[in-house]
Amino acid sequence: MTAKILFLAGSSRNKSSNKFVAQKAQEIAAKHDVEATFIDLKDFEMPLYNGDIEDASGLPKNAIKLKELFIAHDAIFIASPEYNSGYSPLLKNSLDWISRPHQENEIPLSAYRNKIAALVAISPGGYGGIRGLVQLRMLLGNIQVTVIPQQLAIPFSSKVLDDEGNFIDEAQVKSLTAIVEALIEATKKNVAV
Repeated sequence: MTAKILFLAGSSRNKSSNKFVAQKAQEIAAKHDVEATFIDLKDFEMPLYNGDIEDASGLPKNAIKLKELFIAHDAIFIASPEYNSGYSPLLKNSLDWISRPHQENEIPLSAYRNKIAALVAISPGGYGGIRGLVQLRMLLGNIQVTVIPQQLAIPFSSKVLDDEGNFIDEAQVKSLTAIVEALIEATKKNVAV
């Protein structure tokens, strides 16, 4: 069975450096024996999570679509921007909505159970987004996602990517490749179990 990996960024900006990293990671993975799919969270717009909205009308259609994508994949690669030392509200909101059941007798956290994840961040600052990854790793672990120990925080994004999102630092491409390959290896082992 071919392992399926979903690639996304926690940003909806058109020229998000984290989106460029997620797309590059997907391209790297596509050269291996896996099904690699990139999605853009801006295509899954939804309101801020609110239990009253959920009670009145259930999950938004985009939350169900996103949840179905998570369920259909064996692993998740997330490139997460750092906002004030945390991960983005867009990413948190997306993860919150798809954590909710929408069918009768649905297994809790069905979008996350038995998933493997890899975390990467890129930032214009010197820390590379590492502070947000700490919190994101904790959240994912709490909702039954196994996050591989390898992660990557890339500082000084303007020295790594050009204006079009192309990598100009080959050392960072090698580091990103190592993360993608570690995710693929962990995912294949998990799928084989």
